[in-house]
Amino acid sequence: MTASVKNPGLSELDELCVQTIRFLAADGVQKAKSGHPGMPMGMAPAAYVLWTGHMRYNPANPRWINRDRFILSAGHGGMLLYSLLHLTGFDMTLDDLKNFRQWGSRTPGHPEYEPDRGIEVTTGPLGQGISSAVGMAIARKHLAAYFNKPDMPLIDYRIYVVAGDGDLQEGVSSEACSLAGHLGLDDLIVIYDDNHISIDGATDLSFTEDRARRFEAYGWHVQVVGGDGNDMASFEKALEKAKKAQGRPSIINLRTHIAFGSPTMQDTSEAHGAPLGDEEIARMKERFGWDPAKTFHIPPQVSEHMAQMRRKGEKAEAAWRKMFDDYAARYGDLAKEFTDALAGSLPVDIDALLPKFEAGTTLATRQASGKVLAALMPRMPHVLGGSADLTPSNNTNWPQAKDFQKDAPDGRYLRFGVREHAMGAILNGISVSGITRAYGGTFLVFSDYMRGAVRVAALSRYPSIFVFTHDSIGLGEDGPTHQPVEHFPALRAIPNLTLIRPADANETAHAWKYTLEHRDGPVALLLTRQGLPVIDRTKYACASNLVKGAYVLKAVNKPDCLLLASGSEVCLALAAAETLEAEGIAAQVVSMPSWELFEKQSQSYKDSVLPPSVRARVGIEAAVEQGWSRHLGEKGAFIGMTGFGASGPYKVCYENFGITPRAAVAAAKKLLGK
Repeated sequence: MTASVKNPGLSELDELCVQTIRFLAADGVQKAKSGHPGMPMGMAPAAYVLWTGHMRYNPANPRWINRDRFILSAGHGGMLLYSLLHLTGFDMTLDDLKNFRQWGSRTPGHPEYEPDRGIEVTTGPLGQGISSAVGMAIARKHLAAYFNKPDMPLIDYRIYVVAGDGDLQEGVSSEACSLAGHLGLDDLIVIYDDNHISIDGATDLSFTEDRARRFEAYGWHVQVVGGDGNDMASFEKALEKAKKAQGRPSIINLRTHIAFGSPTMQDTSEAHGAPLGDEEIARMKERFGWDPAKTFHIPPQVSEHMAQMRRKGEKAEAAWRKMFDDYAARYGDLAKEFTDALAGSLPVDIDALLPKFEAGTTLATRQASGKVLAALMPRMPHVLGGSADLTPSNNTNWPQAKDFQKDAPDGRYLRFGVREHAMGAILNGISVSGITRAYGGTFLVFSDYMRGAVRVAALSRYPSIFVFTHDSIGLGEDGPTHQPVEHFPALRAIPNLTLIRPADANETAHAWKYTLEHRDGPVALLLTRQGLPVIDRTKYACASNLVKGAYVLKAVNKPDCLLLASGSEVCLALAAAETLEAEGIAAQVVSMPSWELFEKQSQSYKDSVLPPSVRARVGIEAAVEQGWSRHLGEKGAFIGMTGFGASGPYKVCYENFGITPRAAVAAAKKLLGK
């Protein structure tokens, strides 16, 4: 087989490998009858050079901690990644490629987080990949500062990103890349697939800014490689310069041509998101000297050549493991900490450190959260925290915390600036590093800004921690623009996201305990601005019951009605129960900090908390009603919001919106016909 186009910097065998990647992508999309063939075809030479000549990885151990990370931020080009994984020996079969985009396949339309198969993060929602990569670069910098010793770089991997026009247009990438420049993340290298084409047509319909100067303004090291995406000699020179750049992240603006090699579809918007067609693919293969009748064909010499990547990776990891053995002999305590952290073991007994809050005091749950962090964070060196420019309000810092900055990568407190969406994506990147975890805080109402990142975390089960304070009309005078009313149900609608809205300081402590001990998905903590009474746990049930999601806080013999509440409204339910009891009505109070955790309990436990025989139920929550019917049933009543909030002192807001013990008492009596 001989190519009709010679790529500078590539041998004939290299060129054959590039063509194989191109044709696998085209064949995969064609067989699926849907997909995006153009991007993989244009980026095949650069991806090949990166994966075979520069990246360090071991297909036999995809989770090797010191592997280079590859992020296909332009996730619509998933066949590029899948083809590379197959050819280099990861757990990606040719049948997987043939089943691209099919029901039950292991090759979905956009890559989904599966580190055991070499897929580092979920991409597809544009901007999420490149922004998560910033988090990965932060984690790498921090781990290197913590563990590395002279001549023993346990952690020195790089993060490589392939991004497209859509990634650079999405606002989240602007936020993240701005912060990356400020932090000088020189372990991050972005390859920008500048193919001039988007779905609507040429990018100059809407995207004419000077991207190179934009990234220079961010503080990045910027290089532009012109041509048609096939001058790999020039690309490789740029890549080497990027790897040597110090104190700045790098971006290589690589001019490519979408669907390169296609006789009639190259440089067309149609090639972005539609199969090329059997006839077009046949003509293209003929042009490059391939048999057009063969699909998913991998020449033997390509298989043999690419198989070397597995042997190369095994050798690289073996050398690293020898270094680690030497490291362990000299720095035994650090080596043990490293292996324990890699295994997910917590370095402390959280129960022994959790503060206990005394009844009779009043404390906002955001303040209680801050006290918990002050107790735990000094003993948990691989948890990073931060806030989107709301540190004093979120209480996310802790005494003696050191800021993570360009000249202080050993710091653990992240100043995200007013960049909520980027913060969410960066938390995701930190949390998939293999060792570190991260939390970030903002006001609950701004969860709207970061919803894309929260959704990706939930879809992928990243162990990210989202701290949302000012969780209701209880924030008061800032008014309806800042008062979340629809946000509880909006976040509860996201599968795999665990919401925890603690009722008092002690529930807050146990919320953090649960969050830090569980790594099977993201958690959102919803915390109050206003002070809440610390519940007397000698009189009522223990706060450790929070782990069950809902529990009987105030039990009565043969309850007439149930009062259900979350967060700040639990104290209203307790007050209402006292009034009802004085009137001879037995009201049982249920604290419901987490619907998601409650759903995981056995049916017998759920029935013990919400007895089916007690049909008079009142739900109390300073939010809109959506979703409460599952707990209240047909004959339940809801006390909450029916519209937006208002500006005023929080107690006045609660009174005027009718979220009071008096309203709960009236609702219960009405249900009981009394």
